[in-house]
Amino acid sequence: MTPHIVVLGAGYSGLIAAKLAARRTNATVTLVNERDRFVERVRLHQLASGQSLRDLPLADLLGGAGVRTVIGRVTEIDPDDRVVRVAGADPLHYDQLIYALGSRADLESVPGVAEHAYTVAGAEQAQRLRERLEPGSGVVAVAGAWLTGIEAATELAESRPELKVLLLTAGQLGEALSERGRRHLRRVTDRLGIEVRAGARVSEVRPDGLLLDDGSHLAADTVVWTAGFQVPDLAHAAGFAVDEHGRMIVDETLRSVSHPEVYGIGDAAAARMPDGQELRMACATGIPSAPRAVGAVASRLAGKQPRPLRFRYFNQCISLGRRDALIQFVRADDSPVEAVLTGRLAVLYKETIVRGALFVQRHPAMLK
Repeated sequence: MTPHIVVLGAGYSGLIAAKLAARRTNATVTLVNERDRFVERVRLHQLASGQSLRDLPLADLLGGAGVRTVIGRVTEIDPDDRVVRVAGADPLHYDQLIYALGSRADLESVPGVAEHAYTVAGAEQAQRLRERLEPGSGVVAVAGAWLTGIEAATELAESRPELKVLLLTAGQLGEALSERGRRHLRRVTDRLGIEVRAGARVSEVRPDGLLLDDGSHLAADTVVWTAGFQVPDLAHAAGFAVDEHGRMIVDETLRSVSHPEVYGIGDAAAARMPDGQELRMACATGIPSAPRAVGAVASRLAGKQPRPLRFRYFNQCISLGRRDALIQFVRADDSPVEAVLTGRLAVLYKETIVRGALFVQRHPAMLK
């Protein structure tokens, strides 16, 4: 009997996994996604700032791949009967499940975020922020100053100079970067007129701005929330082993430690390197995890022992508007070295990485 592989989520890791599963196994493959478009999530700050992004229908990206698609929101996973339930569709029975549902903005950890803040974590949310900012000038407070927050703040400040952009961070700006990286980041925020508030911890988001934990109020017309991400509760609700954040706990082959017919990849899985370090949420880790998970599925279906995940970090790529960027080179464990690339060369470097991430969606066979 032909096995059925169901892949949940058509993001940077899920789409690759579905196409490779159809190519490298004799299974029937079904890909489930809430929308019929692929979202270049790493470009959503550009969409929010008023730029246009290319339209990427899943049907085009899957053309000829031999993957069946089901468009709809996953509502439940029943691991006992190996069934996935999707709103508006028939139940899907699986033999192997690849869980790649990604992450979304954390709207629950601070009061008022869900009601009053905007995010750039999804296409609809980025479009909503874009529409909010279109009428004219105002004060925009970006809460959270790691990669997403830095990219959102610099893109808005460059593309929309009529806006007053504030960037809030609980620690110091760029504290995970090298000294050279921090200096360049500070030069860029100064050049773009971004006001940086270090040591600012938000205790509440209100319609007219933010309340900080020291009791002070920071006025803002729009609050952009980039301070953290969360994963869907589906894995936890299904009874899969998850960590304290709800991420599926997987072994060195990306297989669930509690359910051997299930694999987890991308943001929604807690994958670790051999030394125990957990891989961070990023398409840079999600993309290479997809072929490894599919390789493990294919090997086990063929009665072979799969290879364990091997991964090392190389750089962190941060766009700083369209005319500048910062490439922070790192050690294998993601800790920074002093070497950085900045300016126009860094822009070309970052754009090459982003285009490459889309290229492998079209041609995943190039991945090992």
